[in-house]
Amino acid sequence: MVASTPLKIPKKLTQVTLRVHPEGAVVGAFFLSHRRKRATGAEEPLDVLNQASPFVVVQRQEPDELRFYNKASIVRVEYAAEPLPELDNLTPLYCRLHMMDGSLIDGCIRRLLPPDHARLSDYLNLHEERFIKLHTTDGQLWLVNKSYIVYVTPLDEQMRPNLDDGDDA
Repeated sequence: MVASTPLKIPKKLTQVTLRVHPEGAVVGAFFLSHRRKRATGAEEPLDVLNQASPFVVVQRQEPDELRFYNKASIVRVEYAAEPLPELDNLTPLYCRLHMMDGSLIDGCIRRLLPPDHARLSDYLNLHEERFIKLHTTDGQLWLVNKSYIVYVTPLDEQMRPNLDDGDDA
């Protein structure tokens, strides 16, 4: 008789709040790998949400259960930002998201893009990414499902909230 042990990939739980349509707020945790598949560093919630798989695994505490959420029904995911080293070549893209439910979300996108494709429209049109990463004034990161955005407007300097104190990613 051969002893069998299940193969397990070490993962860490990262606390998130999902805004799910039509359920509302869901508090849980994502299972994240200690290494990214295509880049350096640990996996982030954005990496999991932008994978091709249609469902994401969420560990709930109340009730204590494992759920598989359809990414298409997730409006956004919120979590605390972890400070990262300053990157000089990042261009902050300040914008306002006009959402399907009528809400407005102000924030800043910080992403390393090629100099000739570093406009807000270039980032929004990355077709392989379903969610965008938005830094908010309260130090949170919001991962917003592009499918729930009606339109986006750039914020001029007078309209920009205090978004320069966040992390860069």
